[in-house]
Amino acid sequence: RAPALPAGRGRHQALCAADATSARAARCGDVAIDHSDTSTKKPAHKSAKMDLEAAVLGALAAGADASFDTFAQAKALGVNHQQLVGAVKSLSVDGYVSADQASTTWLCATAEGAAVAKDGSPEYRVYAAVRDADGLAVSALEAAVGKTAAKVGLGAAMREKWLSKAPGADGAPALAVAKPDVADATRRELEPFVGLAEPPATPASLPADREKQLMRRKLLKRETLKHFRVARGAAYSATRQRKVADLTVEALRDGSWKTAEFKAYNYASVGAPVSGGYFQPLLKVRAEFRKILMGMGFEEMPTSKWVESSFWNFDALFQPQSHPARDAHDTFFVKEPASTLKWPADYYERVKSMHVSGGAGSIGHRCPFKEDEARKQILRTHTTAVSARMLYQLANRPGGFTPQKYFSIDRVFRNETMDSTHLCEFHQVEGLVADYDLNLGNLKCIIRTFFAEIGITQLRFKPAFNPYTEPSMEVFGYHPDLKKWTEIGNSGIFRPEMLAPMGLPPNVRVIAWGLSLERPTMIKYRISNIRDLFGHKADLDRTRAAPLCVFP
Repeated sequence: RAPALPAGRGRHQALCAADATSARAARCGDVAIDHSDTSTKKPAHKSAKMDLEAAVLGALAAGADASFDTFAQAKALGVNHQQLVGAVKSLSVDGYVSADQASTTWLCATAEGAAVAKDGSPEYRVYAAVRDADGLAVSALEAAVGKTAAKVGLGAAMREKWLSKAPGADGAPALAVAKPDVADATRRELEPFVGLAEPPATPASLPADREKQLMRRKLLKRETLKHFRVARGAAYSATRQRKVADLTVEALRDGSWKTAEFKAYNYASVGAPVSGGYFQPLLKVRAEFRKILMGMGFEEMPTSKWVESSFWNFDALFQPQSHPARDAHDTFFVKEPASTLKWPADYYERVKSMHVSGGAGSIGHRCPFKEDEARKQILRTHTTAVSARMLYQLANRPGGFTPQKYFSIDRVFRNETMDSTHLCEFHQVEGLVADYDLNLGNLKCIIRTFFAEIGITQLRFKPAFNPYTEPSMEVFGYHPDLKKWTEIGNSGIFRPEMLAPMGLPPNVRVIAWGLSLERPTMIKYRISNIRDLFGHKADLDRTRAAPLCVFP
């Protein structure tokens, strides 16, 4: 009668075990297989290793002076030499055997040398083709012996003066035999060295000059075999008693720990290094930029709002609703929620009026302004949307306007075609200064100061167009590695049409500039493909090994 199964979790485990045993029996037909002993059976590779260790110890059982060579012993046992060496090294660690390393070298033919030994040397094949044809045109040689043999063999045969070259009957170069009864010495010399995968009992030899010449032609090579002379060690025994590595619960229960021999503990060993987190190169450059900008007196803006409304991203910057940058092929639109819920109503009306009718000396865009277009939710295309919010708050704070310097470093998103220098998401560094009566000279001074801090002192400014700055300038810096001028940023003075609806005083000017974080990082760390820096293809080993970012 079968014993009752336990209740609860134990019963469930027992039922699962019974089902598994039944399934195994079903797969094996009518024969029931006992799996209860599998935990005590040793894997095949461990059993083979133990057999080799027993063979090594048995070979030294003849006496205290007994010894053997591992290569000869491996051949006698019919086992792989490296496997036998592994068993010897394992035994030597515990002092059962001592092993002295030796090496044996011998010459053997390369694959090309074996082909020469079989088919003849290229120079002899060329000679034989000319001899058998009783003269042969140079142009016909390749067809007779093959392209490789013709290329190599003709020069060698001419150097040996086996052949002569003279104009043929048609005026084309032709070959003729110059030395009769030539033997293929190269083939004869290589034949004893073909197929020597191990040291021969009686190695063949060659004159030193011929050996050197055949090795230079890569027809011969020198092989080396490392083997060991094995003798009894200080702790030799006919059988190996393996030392116990851990004190287990089973050993404590059955008392086997009392007679077991434990492996010695190395208390001086160093533990494995703990792998912690690593800063991505972009974060290292961002931290350095933040330190520089804060040292220049800038205050960081809050930039955690990745989803932005088209109103703050475009309309508040006086960018027309018909601008191509607002199309789906340039901007990521949010599907749900598709529209923003609120904004400052009075500010919205002032912005709308500026677009439609103008103001502050401007005639505006004079185009329709749709509220549903302004309410569309997008992934922000630039951090200037954050700058617009901050300037609106600055203009409407209690106590009125006070001059400020702001900066931001955060991620932006654009629907671009990805390549080695462009991604759909990247990081933008932006700075602005709001103060009375600022001009272009102030902007250039700020830009020169910042770029000097990161080691770029050679700058050029080029007039440009931006929808929300006037005047606008592109910033170029001289790249010492590329030896050329390259664009590193954009800048300008925010338009009055953008600032007036915010409520800023008429004589307040806002100068602003920006650049990507990825480009200076790629230059700093010598990275040519942006996908190796940022994204799922980035190399984690490069991230771990990236040095600290310090700008001069």
